[in-house]
Amino acid sequence: APSRSRQYVALELVRLSGLEHVGIEGLPDDMRVLRTTWSPDGSKLAFTRETDAGVELWLIDVEGGTARNLTGPVVSLTANVWPKWLYDSETILFCMVPEGRGESPEECLVPEGPRIQETTGEEAPLRTYQDLLETPFDEDLFEYYLTSQLVEVGLNGHITTITTPGILWEFAPSPNGEFVLVFWLHRPFSYSVTAGRFPELIEVLDLSGRHVFTVADLPVRDRVPLAIGSVAEGPRSISWRSDADATLCWTEALDGGDAGAEAELRDRIVTLDAPFLGEPAELMRTELRFGGISWADDSLAITYEWWWPSRQSRVWRVQPGSPMSEPELLLDYSWEDRYSDPGSLVFRKDLRGRYVVMTCQGGECVFLSGSGASPEGDRPFMDRLDLNTLETERLFHSEPPFFERPSGFVDPEGRMLLFSRESVTDYPNLFIRDLSDGSEIRLTSFENPAPEFIGLQKELITYEREDGVTLSARLYLPPGYEVSDGPLPLLMWAYPDEYVSADAAGQVSGSPYRYDYIGWWSPLIWLIRDYAVLIDPSMPIVAMEDGQPNDRFVEQLVMSAEAAVDEVVGRGVADPERIAVGGHSYGAFMTANLLANTDLFAAGIAMTGAYNRTLTPFGFQSEDRSLWEAPEVYWDMSPFMHADGIQEPVLLVHGEADNNSGTFPMQSERFFAALNGLGGTARLVMLPLESHGYIARESILHVLWETQQWIEKYVKNRNIRI
Repeated sequence: APSRSRQYVALELVRLSGLEHVGIEGLPDDMRVLRTTWSPDGSKLAFTRETDAGVELWLIDVEGGTARNLTGPVVSLTANVWPKWLYDSETILFCMVPEGRGESPEECLVPEGPRIQETTGEEAPLRTYQDLLETPFDEDLFEYYLTSQLVEVGLNGHITTITTPGILWEFAPSPNGEFVLVFWLHRPFSYSVTAGRFPELIEVLDLSGRHVFTVADLPVRDRVPLAIGSVAEGPRSISWRSDADATLCWTEALDGGDAGAEAELRDRIVTLDAPFLGEPAELMRTELRFGGISWADDSLAITYEWWWPSRQSRVWRVQPGSPMSEPELLLDYSWEDRYSDPGSLVFRKDLRGRYVVMTCQGGECVFLSGSGASPEGDRPFMDRLDLNTLETERLFHSEPPFFERPSGFVDPEGRMLLFSRESVTDYPNLFIRDLSDGSEIRLTSFENPAPEFIGLQKELITYEREDGVTLSARLYLPPGYEVSDGPLPLLMWAYPDEYVSADAAGQVSGSPYRYDYIGWWSPLIWLIRDYAVLIDPSMPIVAMEDGQPNDRFVEQLVMSAEAAVDEVVGRGVADPERIAVGGHSYGAFMTANLLANTDLFAAGIAMTGAYNRTLTPFGFQSEDRSLWEAPEVYWDMSPFMHADGIQEPVLLVHGEADNNSGTFPMQSERFFAALNGLGGTARLVMLPLESHGYIARESILHVLWETQQWIEKYVKNRNIRI
């Protein structure tokens, strides 16, 4: 199973009629549930359970409120492929560990010869991936652990084999249950790209395992152009049409896959009905990059296209039953412009358990749900969109002092809305509102799990930076604090974002009415140590004139930080001599840059960051120019190159097994070595076995201890002589 999955420790059923809470008999004492999945008819719930011996599949009978073990510890989730129900609600398909697979390969300590890689003169720019295969032994281990076979299990627990063992990367049964779309990885593997770009065979089988149709046999995809929006050539986004019995849909690039090339058309969308003979039918061609498709019926499907340089999104209506009909443009907007975001489609599950677009009024209307960003903060909404007039009717709008977020409807007519409600002091709970009369039913009664923080003071603040861009942040003050008590030490925790529009960069995000989850990762923990905390102060990096956002990264970062510091100091809540800055990943990169280029902060906390951009020479974050195309940008943005300007103490934390692209553990090690060599004050904490985020109890507690020691010494008590 995946090593870092969230595990659930309890399950309970709630009947909507009568709001009866149903206890489930027969559940194991040690739950460790990884994921649940409803049968299409809603009568059963399957879940995977991790044990010391492996992963089991369990079944809950909803009517009887009983649970039982369906299989032994034979489920393989190594490829993150989860069990799936067939439409009959009687059969589940899953990947099984092959019987008798034997012990894992053993490494020969004597090399058979040198490891050799070779180029052929063609450009192959790649992001700096980690955890790649490096040796023939790695290949053997990969094949051993990823090999599984597709099987089906009935409600009686009887397992029937469908395929022989192979590297099963994904599978998807057709809506009518007659076929299964299977994705196999195969050799030769690559040492340059991650598994998702390995050679891949995509085929359709029947449920006896007989080959029916080959969609594609793709080679290793290690030469995709660097520009954001570039894709590999050949079929991609291969899936079933969710509202049809057995119709395949996929996309093919018309521009060679190169987003950096001039092209009138980028992609085409095609479909092919069972029995998968003849040529596929073309559904639509897109001017921008294909971004997905949602199905309703023969008269309605919704397609999406997007383009990175302009941040443009388009939403189209097409008629799958009439492939030659012209697409109708429904929405055209910038995804940066949160204030104008029309929202996302709402879906429902059909009788076969497939997600389809929820419609009303005979298919003439759809529903849109969005965050409702505004200058006052987010106010989520639910709208009804008339597909003929393109006019919207607001059905639901979050009302202060609550933050209410719609999830969907529990009835086919779109009248009974399921939503969550929370406030600064109230943990989120689920409700149903009857939109016809406004009456409500409360479904859950979860209590605040962190009563120590009741009374924290929270405010959504706005201010301007030097160039006129409006910024925002969430300011938190300890319970009971008054400005007359004097300024506090403050911790600022942030993450920069890139924009092509200054107006969009200045828009407010977040809400002053949300409940704040206080986990170990949250800087809000330090409120109970009498710190003020500034969360997510805007750090927008805006493209100027015809340039790219990062052309003026440091300049804009510094302006944003100066504006944030001036605001909290001007309010009298922060001591300008006792402000720390911190962040995770790109936020750690930001932290190091601010320490190198300003004297605003007393100390820094940088968790799992990258500090030398020349070690990510083919792009990083949203930068798609290479080091050789924009050397000044890479140099100026690298705090490693300016480490001699860092006079403040900095705490560096990194997971030794970080698998995130670009944030090699070496980044923190080399940055620490530079600070050490230059006479800086730094502490390097390398967490064993941890990845980009930290999960072990020992690691979490240690990071909290390190952070407390650091900010107590270098921030809160920096002017106190002991």
